[in-house]
Amino acid sequence: MADGQSTEEPPPSTVAKPKPHKEKELYPMSDWKYDAFLHTFSVLVDLFFREVHPRGAWRVPRTGPILFVAAPHANQFVDGLVLQRTLKNEANRRVGLLIAEKSVHGFIGWGSRQTGSVPVGRAQDKAKPASGLIYLPDPINDPTLIRGVGTNFEKEAEVGGMIFLPSVKGQSGSSVDISKIIGPEEIRIKRPFKAKVPLLQLTGRDDIDEKGSFTNKGLNGIQDGYPGTKFKIAPHIDQTEVYKAVFNRLRSGGCIGIFPEGGSHDRTELLPLKAGVAIMALGTLAEDPDCGLQIVPVGMNYFHAHKFRSRAVVEFGAPFQIPREIVEKYKNNERRDAIGQTLDMVHQALSAVTVSSPDYDTLMCIQGARRLYNTGKKLPLPMVVELNRRLAVGFSKYKDDPRIIDLMNNVKEYNKQLRYLNIRDHQVAYAKMTLPVVIVTLLYRIAKLIVLSIGVIPGLFLFAPVFAASKIISHKKAKEALAGSSVKIQGRDVMATWKLLVAMAFAPVLYNLYSMILAVKVYQDHLWGYVPDWVPFWLMFVGGWIVFPAITFAALRFGEVGMDIAKSLRPLVLCISPTSSYSIHKLRERRAELSKKVVKVINDLGPDMYEDFETTRLVPDPLQADGVLSLKESERAAEPTPPDSPHLSRKNTTRSSQAIPRNESFSNIGAIGMFATRPPSRSRSRSSSSGGGFGSGGFPVSGFTALDTNEGFNEASTKIRAAMKQRGELRRRKSGLSSDGEGSEA
Repeated sequence: MADGQSTEEPPPSTVAKPKPHKEKELYPMSDWKYDAFLHTFSVLVDLFFREVHPRGAWRVPRTGPILFVAAPHANQFVDGLVLQRTLKNEANRRVGLLIAEKSVHGFIGWGSRQTGSVPVGRAQDKAKPASGLIYLPDPINDPTLIRGVGTNFEKEAEVGGMIFLPSVKGQSGSSVDISKIIGPEEIRIKRPFKAKVPLLQLTGRDDIDEKGSFTNKGLNGIQDGYPGTKFKIAPHIDQTEVYKAVFNRLRSGGCIGIFPEGGSHDRTELLPLKAGVAIMALGTLAEDPDCGLQIVPVGMNYFHAHKFRSRAVVEFGAPFQIPREIVEKYKNNERRDAIGQTLDMVHQALSAVTVSSPDYDTLMCIQGARRLYNTGKKLPLPMVVELNRRLAVGFSKYKDDPRIIDLMNNVKEYNKQLRYLNIRDHQVAYAKMTLPVVIVTLLYRIAKLIVLSIGVIPGLFLFAPVFAASKIISHKKAKEALAGSSVKIQGRDVMATWKLLVAMAFAPVLYNLYSMILAVKVYQDHLWGYVPDWVPFWLMFVGGWIVFPAITFAALRFGEVGMDIAKSLRPLVLCISPTSSYSIHKLRERRAELSKKVVKVINDLGPDMYEDFETTRLVPDPLQADGVLSLKESERAAEPTPPDSPHLSRKNTTRSSQAIPRNESFSNIGAIGMFATRPPSRSRSRSSSSGGGFGSGGFPVSGFTALDTNEGFNEASTKIRAAMKQRGELRRRKSGLSSDGEGSEA
């Protein structure tokens, strides 16, 4: 034969089973293209974000098919780049993302093809305004019948398409599938509208309660004189190829990443999850129940996601599998129930790795309460996220409790005072400084700011056109995105993406222009005679591409420090001013009182939420033995940790400790189980996110770092005695005796 194989039939004992034919992928992923793309464009992540912390990367399985579900989708295309980069660096897994079909054009489309992304058509992207108005002729007895005035459903609509109602401020418009077209002015939908807003839009009636029920059962039609509402119609979207590509990728052991909210947004809570994520998981398992598919939730937690040099924590939750009984339901035409159960599982998993609040004001109060509660040293970013999450869960559970209501009102008022004075919470501690110290500190920081400005101004001047263009264009795109979306609040989710895209497009052009000007000047008069005659002009062109980006990068780093210093000047000036000094001193006293209240409420409600509240605290109990929070402790919470703090000092450290982030150290993360990036029982880290240094194998490093002083030995002895006492108390309880030797009824 042409392929060189023998035509003779081998003995039956040696006949090899034919290998299953591997179907050609619709959207193939090339490993080298994927790695080259990430390696090239990961620099954008490092430039835009000050810090990106991975947490829990050890949970990601190193082999087998994985469906990554990430939320909240707060940063449009930047989210995908951050997720892919983190997974490649921390778990060595390549993931193909689902991307909106309307976005696979230009540079974004080219980049998506390099990383094996799967384009998805969305009905909302193809929805167009339809002619006429619609209403519900009989919303009580026949809620699935929709009638139109001046409509032409037979030409504009199709079975399987969707109807979209107008969005209202702060709430997305409702949508429903079309099941039957009766005529040009009548259609039937698959399910009735149940919420108050869509029923109000379709009937004009004001007798609808919050649950979407009509209180006046005697009125069957719409409100007298109500003309109807405008609407949009989207065609039927055939997702067969999309699901086929996803099934093939997962069955072959690959990874798929999806943002199940359906689109990016700038809300503080999770949007309702789309059914597609459940269909992809259930469809894969229905075709191959033994493929071992696992779902890994990913929390994309940002601090000011749209701002330049912000921070982020990418948290990976525990992987889970869909039970076989749910898969059997999906296969036995009980799809609605199976999809609903799967979406519930995904939502619960995402809730464990994200911080969600009903609105922006509540989120600000939760973060304010976290700052007031933490009276110890500066916390690592992952712990900050975890504290925010626990406080958000507590607020959601006890939001009707009078103590929580009163506390939230007090925190809101405190935040309002901070905004009025235009200072931050940690700057309130400046009020305890004496006047000479304040003056010296102010003069020192002004001098430091002037020195830093020498390194900032050249790069700022050179890069100013890019800064201006990125700001103008990103705000313009945000307005356009807001106008075309029913879920966005301010459209900030697209700003980071457009800032990066504009910088990528304009920066090379700008540097090339500067280099050309430099080369021309050298060619004309050797840069006013400062350049030797033997230096060719083309060499200066090449040198310009090195010097100008270096100046910009130096300005970026110097400017980052300079902005922090500039923001600290205002509270110092307020401390010097006789009128403002009183206000900031009163605010300091107010903060101390509010800190006591926050700690007391958390200590009262915490044990009700967590049975092991005392043993799983993220920070030590700020209260003293007498239950009073000292003013000194509250001040310590407000003031920033000094650079030479023994807890955060990086001096005289071993080589291995240099692998962990600069704002952390072994002494402040070694004993914190929730921060560990691998199980404490493992002696070998599975993830480089742990830092990879000595002691990352699971034994408590902080136990060694704390025993270098007498205080450390005393603290260790105290803990050992307390543990022995607790253990003895437990033994006496088991034997039926109380601590005083008497019998216990329990």
